[in-house]
Amino acid sequence: MSDKPREVFLRLVTDICDGKLDGLADLYAEKTDVRHPMATPEVPALVSRDDLREHFGFARDLRPEFTRRVVDLVIHEGADPEVVVAEFSYEFAYPDGRTFRIPAIFVTRVRDGKIVESRDYFDPIRGARARDGIDQLVAHLMSSPA
Repeated sequence: MSDKPREVFLRLVTDICDGKLDGLADLYAEKTDVRHPMATPEVPALVSRDDLREHFGFARDLRPEFTRRVVDLVIHEGADPEVVVAEFSYEFAYPDGRTFRIPAIFVTRVRDGKIVESRDYFDPIRGARARDGIDQLVAHLMSSPA
């Protein structure tokens, strides 16, 4: 595997789409800082590789029957060679013909071939809709303090 930030990011999203979740935590440094600022309900910061193993294991257990792919990918590489800013959408396709696109922006810092920091922004409403979870999202919002 290349240790270039762009290549590490591409492996991350490709493996997520391909359902290769078991090795994803190994793309991250032992101590890392991964946050999902727009997650609803809130998700605590993931600050270790063990946190990420648990996170990806939980996601694997909940994975419904769908295919997923990255579409509309634009990668911005700026002055800091460790940082990759990626705009894209995850496109979900279900066996019944339904499709959903969930826009995302990742701001990822890769050092020595490992992700040391990431801010992953997803549209929580479209994400809930794709999971048939709008009722749960509304219930959470209604029960949470402002």
